[in-house]
Amino acid sequence: MKAEIIAVGTEILLGQVVNTNATFLSEELADLGIEVYYHSVVGDNPERLESLLKTADQRSDLVVLCGGLGPTTDDLTKDVVAAHVGQRLVEDAAGRKELETFFTRAKREMTANNLRQVLVFEDGNALPNETGLAIGIFYQSPTTAFLLLPGPPSELRPMFLHHGKALLQEKFPQQEQLISRVLRFYGIGESKLVTQLAQLIENQTNPTIAPYAKPNEVTLRLTVKTQDEKSGQKLLDETEAAIKEEVGEYFYGYGEENSLEAVVVKLLQDKGCTVTAAESLTAGLFQATLANVSGASQIFSGGFVTYAKEQKEKLLQINPNLLAEHGVVSEACAKAMAQNAREIIGADYALSFTGVAGPNELEGQPAGTVWIGLASEKEVVAYLYHFTRDRSYVRHSAVMAGLDLLRHAVLKK
Repeated sequence: MKAEIIAVGTEILLGQVVNTNATFLSEELADLGIEVYYHSVVGDNPERLESLLKTADQRSDLVVLCGGLGPTTDDLTKDVVAAHVGQRLVEDAAGRKELETFFTRAKREMTANNLRQVLVFEDGNALPNETGLAIGIFYQSPTTAFLLLPGPPSELRPMFLHHGKALLQEKFPQQEQLISRVLRFYGIGESKLVTQLAQLIENQTNPTIAPYAKPNEVTLRLTVKTQDEKSGQKLLDETEAAIKEEVGEYFYGYGEENSLEAVVVKLLQDKGCTVTAAESLTAGLFQATLANVSGASQIFSGGFVTYAKEQKEKLLQINPNLLAEHGVVSEACAKAMAQNAREIIGADYALSFTGVAGPNELEGQPAGTVWIGLASEKEVVAYLYHFTRDRSYVRHSAVMAGLDLLRHAVLKK
């Protein structure tokens, strides 16, 4: 079954809104065994939308439209699609009741244009909106099915998951399904990873292997077409094992939403360990990254941001003679920062970050020069890195490198 997704909204074309709905829907449809062949974005223009619908009608079995179901004059999706399929728009009684209840509770006057949000196709299915006011619609013509969903992800996602997905399963049961697994890697670039996996990628049939480069990491999406979950997972397991034989040392976790910091926090929790940090060029970015993970307070109680040399001496109690002799961009400084931070806080591990974020040199060291220190009960070590690109990327690269150093250290415990 061929599907395509059409996002409606001039704000997407202008770059004011990122089209995350297409990613979400593609993954969900794949889980149903429905393959998405096309993604399109069209502005709030009835003629251009109708032109796109004509094309979609000829090449797809299912057309999913996102956005344009609201109360304003530029919310034209329902009107254009209704005219395209020859359907009359009628009021959805349940939707109107919810609409009136909302305005009564909010003690606001309901203007007449709000009723546009509860119009549905006369011969279609209305999809309730549990987090908003605009009703969704499913309609099946003799040749093509149309699914109309609201644009805001906070409304689209629950509507699809709670109503649209079951409806599609009922209308279009698939003998085959697509199952995906995402593997995440740090410490290897996309080109090198693809080179090392060249034979696997060239000979792929089912499952398929697709690499995606992200800032400072690479992901692999494995996708298998199967008639049952058990055999599909077995194929994914076999492919994953073959990949890990080649690049397993760089693998750190699974999933689109997972992250290196989440893996590190979970690892520290499982081991019953704590961490602190002393940051110079990253200026608290490492600690903020940890704190983005729910439950980070179990493993992280606080740390230091010592941007200036004076604060390294004052807060971290680093000997001024050490800084005068070696400078702040040095192995000695990185080690002292990590060791002193660990002793002051009383943590199991401490990381330190010192270097040159750029764009200018510091102490004769070029931009991108970074020392990362790691202190534990066993040892105090420091590693030199030379990162590239702009200031922001250097800082992010340093944080990712620090997380990976910490991950490997905890795994060895």
